[in-house]
Amino acid sequence: MSASLLATVLVVDDEVRSQEALRRTLEEDFRVFTASNAAEARAVMEREAIDILLTDQRMPEVSGVEFLRQVRQEWPDTVRIIISGYTDSEDIIAAINEVGIYQYLLKPWHPEQLLLTLKRAAELHRLQQENCLLAAELRAAEPVLRRHVEANRARVKEAFSLERIVRAPDSPMQSLCEQIAKVARHDVSVLLMGESGTGKELLARAIHYASGRADQAFVVQNCGALPDTLLESELFGHRKGAYTGAIDNRVGLFQLAHGGTLFLDEIGETSPAFQVKLLRVLQEGEFRPLGSNRVQSVDVRVIAATNRDLTEEVRAGRFREDLYYRLATIPMWVPPLRERPMDIPLLAQAILTQAAKELGCKATGFTPELLDHLVARPWPGNVRELQNEIRRMLVMSDGPLLGMETLAYGLSGPTPKGQSDDLRSRVKAVEAEALRQAMARHRGNLSRAAAELGLTRLGLRNKLDRLGVTRPLGRRGRPREMDGDPDA
Repeated sequence: MSASLLATVLVVDDEVRSQEALRRTLEEDFRVFTASNAAEARAVMEREAIDILLTDQRMPEVSGVEFLRQVRQEWPDTVRIIISGYTDSEDIIAAINEVGIYQYLLKPWHPEQLLLTLKRAAELHRLQQENCLLAAELRAAEPVLRRHVEANRARVKEAFSLERIVRAPDSPMQSLCEQIAKVARHDVSVLLMGESGTGKELLARAIHYASGRADQAFVVQNCGALPDTLLESELFGHRKGAYTGAIDNRVGLFQLAHGGTLFLDEIGETSPAFQVKLLRVLQEGEFRPLGSNRVQSVDVRVIAATNRDLTEEVRAGRFREDLYYRLATIPMWVPPLRERPMDIPLLAQAILTQAAKELGCKATGFTPELLDHLVARPWPGNVRELQNEIRRMLVMSDGPLLGMETLAYGLSGPTPKGQSDDLRSRVKAVEAEALRQAMARHRGNLSRAAAELGLTRLGLRNKLDRLGVTRPLGRRGRPREMDGDPDA
């Protein structure tokens, strides 16, 4: 690197030997100037652009702290460092509070540690200068930036629009998206129910960006990832000292989402104690940060999601009924991937195209055999599992088409025979018969039949309706859940 590109260091020390020792250590990486006192140092700074000032503390006439106080006023961008053989606490406190030093180094110094400190100081100075230039450019480019922000906002809206949700014309997702289009523009709470990996967060974003709040924030919080105290702190914020580890004030997600949308994922994992606090925010539109006596008001639309059957959780006493009705103004069921096999070819191709671009792979499609196999798979992990499998196959493949040989062990099996429509019809017939038999064995009791089949009660009801399976009638000639049976 040429000398003109090196960062400049001014060493100020009344001992010539110390000056020379520091020069020898630094001159390979920096342009080094030396001075024996504050007056000489000031003369150097008036004729040279100094990036880093390294000064002794105890010098004749003017101390290091006093000189750096002057430097801070006249050359505020210079990074200031004190190097001293003394550890007087008053000097250190004054250097930090009054002078704003970057480091206080002690003699004797170690060459490698000194070089590392000054290289970091040089990087800090570079970033400060770059920040000043960018700030000036931002002021000049404000109208251009505003147009860029608006253009980026429009691209985000397009990326998360309902039209970008991949689905076939005859997919169950079609009616769900039509329902979302109606609901999005109305400022009501929405509860998205469905198995993990079905795309509930993507649908929540689609609701937000199709609403009148689209220009405001969309904030996400997974309620199942944190214990109550931390979850309350994340959502409502806290004041310094509110609990052990609260070392500073923190703004909560409700406040960050003010004017926009807050997406609460895995809402069914919250405790009844926390549910009471959440209910107050939804009812009153106000909350109190942890450790604060001041109530804050917010305007937030809440979209919640769960993979649990919340009606069953309410019945079991694990979820508050009043909170459920607050969240489920508009309840929506997101079908699992196995109930929309017609979407799999389109989803697989969209995932492949995006993943190939990200991973730098050459594959552009699937062999017919592999595609039939993907359609026939039950995909218990839903779209997330399909996405992970396609990415894994991409990494393992070298050709333009992904084939059966790239499929993970355990996912491969006999290739489906016949057309996928015929296969789906046969699968539906077998599934419907299994449901009929289970309902007959349990005399129409939904809870017991769902437990036997490994489904939630809500999931079983949806399957019965979708497959057209008639439920056994109760004593008064109606389905058992309408006949007053608490276990129906």
